[in-house]
Amino acid sequence: MKSYRQSLVLELVDQEPITSQEQLRERLKGRGIDVTQATLSRDIRDLGLVKRASDGAYRRPGVEEAAGDPLPVLRRAVAEILRGIEAVQTLVVLRTDPGQAQPLAIAIDRARLADVAGTISGDDTILVICRGEREAQTFRRQIEEWVRT
Repeated sequence: MKSYRQSLVLELVDQEPITSQEQLRERLKGRGIDVTQATLSRDIRDLGLVKRASDGAYRRPGVEEAAGDPLPVLRRAVAEILRGIEAVQTLVVLRTDPGQAQPLAIAIDRARLADVAGTISGDDTILVICRGEREAQTFRRQIEEWVRT
């Protein structure tokens, strides 16, 4: 339930400017999730959400600067969040700290990389489905390069 709730929080703050925990709590309630202020506060902390200077709305760190081009957001997310990577045939398994897989998976999906068909995300693991074995290796090498830079 926690990872589902947190994925909804991310979806909501990405879709509209949400400036207060109460506003966010109401939006979650509208989606069938009843949450206490204390739980919501922990979720915001766990997800690393910050407030934009321009309007005070919650956002993910780094998202505001590159809203038009998703690739810089992905590069930054990889550098900050990724903890491990392993390619197995057409699949690439990415490991993160607990609670951080969703933001990275969303960044990968939004970047619409040619080698990637899609992602499946858990709490700390992402399964990246690539279009072929060669594409999986290319994706793995690209991600490893971003980690080094």
